[in-house]
Amino acid sequence: MGMNFKDQEALNTLVSDEFFPWSNKEKVTQDMINTFADLTGDHMWMHVDVERCAKESPFGKPIAHGFLLLSLLAKFNTLPGVIQKIEGYSHMMNYGSDKLRFPGAVPVDSELHARSRIKGVEVAPNKTKVTVETHLHIVGQDERPVLIYEMAFVFM
Repeated sequence: MGMNFKDQEALNTLVSDEFFPWSNKEKVTQDMINTFADLTGDHMWMHVDVERCAKESPFGKPIAHGFLLLSLLAKFNTLPGVIQKIEGYSHMMNYGSDKLRFPGAVPVDSELHARSRIKGVEVAPNKTKVTVETHLHIVGQDERPVLIYEMAFVFM
């Protein structure tokens, strides 16, 4: 049996300083970066000009757009089984962001994985807000995230 979305005490058991296990892995390709550049109009050379990056970029090759990385978070399973434990709501939706940082670059062809933790739960009469902190890392460089994101979603 799950926990009701209005049960503050039960939902508080999900809040932790510890992160859930690492998610699945995803590779960032130049095709992904180019498609994102076309969709957003952000064709800065550090993202799309392979030859110039080889000569002038400190990374030696193109890097992913920060907002591409943010968009990719949906591909990672960072809250394994958590949402399935919560019941009694009619719908769930994105409520917004509290923090977004890009502390590192992601060179093309990097493999990424992520992990999350639940930072807080607030039960109110018209909604229950859950705040999640997610760290995105290049596989093998787990000591320093390349993206830190705090987002909130609500159960209603």
